[in-house]
Amino acid sequence: MARSVQEIQQEIQKLSLVEKEDLLRALVIELDMATDPEINALWIDEAQRRGHEIDEGLVQCVPAEDVFKRLESTLKK
Repeated sequence: MARSVQEIQQEIQKLSLVEKEDLLRALVIELDMATDPEINALWIDEAQRRGHEIDEGLVQCVPAEDVFKRLESTLKK
């Protein structure tokens, strides 16, 4: 019989910090891999749409360095 989330949480509390970090990594990997094919298709469509806009000169690209500088400036305010 499967354990309840509450039982698992109680077991997690007994783990060492290193064991908790290992568990967290495993969960993140599991979540990253568990993608819905429909969502993947939507992201591919979006990437293709954006690529087309760039190719056709409909949008102006901004270098990542400039984006990060603006972001850092905004976060410091």
